[in-house]
Amino acid sequence: MTTTWRHLPASAREIAEAATESVAAASDRDAAAYGPAVQRLAAADRAGLVLGGVVRLLLEETHPDGLDGDDVRQVLERCVRAADWCPDVDPHVLLVLLAGALGVYDPGDDDSPPDPAAVARHAPLLVADLLAAAGRPLSGYLSAAFAEVARTELHD
Repeated sequence: MTTTWRHLPASAREIAEAATESVAAASDRDAAAYGPAVQRLAAADRAGLVLGGVVRLLLEETHPDGLDGDDVRQVLERCVRAADWCPDVDPHVLLVLLAGALGVYDPGDDDSPPDPAAVARHAPLLVADLLAAAGRPLSGYLSAAFAEVARTELHD
């Protein structure tokens, strides 16, 4: 079953479609599809915010008792190993994505924070790996992340 995102505004729909496409390519280890999908994701404004929400939700579900340093290291190592088909994987960017999703990353403290293109190249790899660990599809997590962003914007 394929989820349609027609109910979302155009900008959010673009994020959902680009995220779905790039995570599917990462899950399939399809390098030919991954490049264009990641470019589309990088061009979608606020995609990092939404995918950060997806990562946080997946981490919460797969680690209901919380994460410690060993858990973060295991997630990072598993993701890097799973992405062996993708030659430009940077563990630092994946660690930044994990720390950002957990709310413990301050880009001002990072001498080399990843740019949006690096985030777009790595976030689908992390999401695909976490989805495989959770054994669930992306659509529910995307919906929950969009709802969380909407709630936050409503209260700000």
